[in-house]
Amino acid sequence: MGKKTEGANPLDRVFGPAALLRFALPTVGTMLFMGLYTVVDTLFIARLVGTDALSAVNIVCPVINLTVGLGTMLATGGSALVAREMGAGNALAARRKFTLLALFAGALGVLIALGGLLFLPSLIRGLGASERLYPYCRDYLAVILLFTPAGLGQVFFQNLLVTAGRPGLGLALTLGSGCANALLDWLFIVPGGMGGAGAARGTGIGYAIPVAAGLWFFARDGGSLRFARPGGGWQAVAESCRNGCSEMVGQLAAAVTTFLFNAAMMARLGEEGVAAITVLIYSQFVLSTLYIGFSMGVAPVISYQYGRGDRSALARTTRLALGAVGLSSLAVFAAALLGGGRIAALFAGEDQAVANLAAEGFSLFAYSFLFSGINLFSSAYFTALSDGRASALLSFLRTFGLLAPAILYLPRVWGRAGIWLAVPLAEGGAFLCSVFCLWRQRRRLEGKEKALSVPR
Repeated sequence: MGKKTEGANPLDRVFGPAALLRFALPTVGTMLFMGLYTVVDTLFIARLVGTDALSAVNIVCPVINLTVGLGTMLATGGSALVAREMGAGNALAARRKFTLLALFAGALGVLIALGGLLFLPSLIRGLGASERLYPYCRDYLAVILLFTPAGLGQVFFQNLLVTAGRPGLGLALTLGSGCANALLDWLFIVPGGMGGAGAARGTGIGYAIPVAAGLWFFARDGGSLRFARPGGGWQAVAESCRNGCSEMVGQLAAAVTTFLFNAAMMARLGEEGVAAITVLIYSQFVLSTLYIGFSMGVAPVISYQYGRGDRSALARTTRLALGAVGLSSLAVFAAALLGGGRIAALFAGEDQAVANLAAEGFSLFAYSFLFSGINLFSSAYFTALSDGRASALLSFLRTFGLLAPAILYLPRVWGRAGIWLAVPLAEGGAFLCSVFCLWRQRRRLEGKEKALSVPR
């Protein structure tokens, strides 16, 4: 009694507007809360340790981008693979491939941690840390690297809980880990006097909570997705990496562009400039979580409908999702444009130079939110369809292909205003490509549906 039947699957139903929003809402809440507790973490560092420590976090951020990118690549690519197998009725194959990917994520996290700690001083210098920022970078990054396996595992399990039809559990775990992170940050920084290392320790323990819960949940004998004997071999790993490579491309590109932003700001405005761009980058993450979460929440539905070959349901889901993302993009743009100054002051505290620079940046940077929602959804959409090439192309354009040249060239023309405008112009160019790819995919699906309806 109480156990789900073997064939029970929350993805196997009709999704109207309300049902789709309800299904995605826990993932939206998860991502929004993740963004908020990331901001709390950064606020503790900025207000309790100092803006130099805030700059140091952004200096070492490329390493964190790499870790998140690898975890998201395995999670999103693996989710598409597992959901497709479930949609095709291959429950055992889905479980075996899921288990293999979970083991691979853990092993990869251990390798990254060992390599990073072994070359820590050279790594920090290579990222462009000044003598003033080096101690802050060392204290923060050394602890974060120790928790790399947990960081990868957190991203992986939170995504696969959605695929298992339990997005609400993912939200609850995120709430719990976020609250623990905030509490531990304060304990380690203020009473403990650990500075940036204390903030990193709180973050790492926050990573470990969803991992422990995920291991327990998927080890139970019940539900549509659980641990089994690993299967699928390197082919399953390679397919997951290929499907999710756009997310990896996005994070690698974010690592490179963060490095370029830091270098441009350090050359023109010193450590205060790095602190200001840090405020914008972290604020961008928080304000983007609304449509990032929605895209992640509907991705298993898209993969499942695609796996079943239900073209009409897939087209309906896509239309509903695009409408929701478009409306949320307008809301996020308005929030960034009207509240940028307040956000800057919240981070900078008494450092008026950093606050003024960040507020100036928001007045131009905010326009990127008009385009980034559709761009992010488009990349997730093609990943869900197992079209890793299109997804990677869109992700590459918005995060590196257009952005890196803009960072390198625009400041020569418009000075520091060119730095703030780099992201809006790159997102606008990527938006045009996203619209074209979505239109082409729609025509392709309509062509297949017409072909299937022709009498034979």
